[in-house]
Amino acid sequence: MSGQRVVVIGGGVIGLSIAYHLAEAGGDVTLLERGTLGSGASRATADVVRSYFAGNPVSSALAVRSLDAYRAFPARPGMDLPLRQVGYLVLFTEPGQVSAFEADLPAQHAAGVDVGLIEAEEARKLNPLVGDVPLLAAAYSPDAYISDTTAIVTAYARAAEREGAALRTGCAVTAIDPEAGRVRTAEGEIAADAIVCAAGAWSASLVRCAGVDLPLTEPIEQELLTTDPLPPTTPDIPVTLHAGSGLLVRLRGDRLLIGMGYPGPDREAWRREVADRLAEVYPSLAATRLHTAVTGLRDASPDRTAFIGHRPGPPAFLYATGFSGHGLCNAPAAGELVRDLYLGRDPGMDVTSLAVSPRRRG
Repeated sequence: MSGQRVVVIGGGVIGLSIAYHLAEAGGDVTLLERGTLGSGASRATADVVRSYFAGNPVSSALAVRSLDAYRAFPARPGMDLPLRQVGYLVLFTEPGQVSAFEADLPAQHAAGVDVGLIEAEEARKLNPLVGDVPLLAAAYSPDAYISDTTAIVTAYARAAEREGAALRTGCAVTAIDPEAGRVRTAEGEIAADAIVCAAGAWSASLVRCAGVDLPLTEPIEQELLTTDPLPPTTPDIPVTLHAGSGLLVRLRGDRLLIGMGYPGPDREAWRREVADRLAEVYPSLAATRLHTAVTGLRDASPDRTAFIGHRPGPPAFLYATGFSGHGLCNAPAAGELVRDLYLGRDPGMDVTSLAVSPRRRG
């Protein structure tokens, strides 16, 4: 693809991974970001990379492939990343949750995920903060790491620039004309042999310009909370999800980082609900105060699985969006798949399940 000009729209971790992989393959890559790099969904993550996504073996397969790439970062693209292995624990308090896990397990193993069912006693040993909830069993996957999203964004940006990509920030895309291979910005038009939409929450209108009907939901505002400093005797724990409520916690320094779904219009009511669930599952933390840690807009798909696909050219149009909070865990694989789709290479996995289809429109 030497000499072919590719414009990537979106400077989050997905867009930067794509820019790096295309530039490494010889493309003349320009990335356009409306704000600063990593200023969208990439700034509202829990800094966790993991491979197990319950009930979603497609996302799990992308995450397994991506985790391999993160581990190999010192060799390619040649940069160190913080990766502290902590494991991922899912607490089951209802029989139906256990049954659903067991039904999903063969597909997860086929996707390459290391996950299994453990007894309640073992789960409490892994996370001693869990209180006297009616714990039946738990899922445990050792392949979960605390990383640093900003470090990953920076690493991909530097790697992409080293391969010759141009990264333009503060440059919002106003429209695209894939038929003519033109990308319009407030600063003028850019000609392209291929256009890649990786604009996250701002993708919907751009993919419509290309005649691709992706059933993206409205952008969702994510909020993560944090506690006051915890006692120095607080044990290290896995990233832990309470399946019944969606309460997700992990240690970040001397505090707990907390997520639980999305705030919705009544943010105060949501925060009270988070506090109630935290006190229920972790009673020793019932008196701790909660504070906003970070907020940001997320793209979302109806089935919480990314849309990755292409419309062959020339000029070509490709898309990678709708990651539904899985972007950090899926980014390396997304970059590889977009590169392979554009170059006509074997992507090494069935990408038809990621493209838009009548089934995925629901």
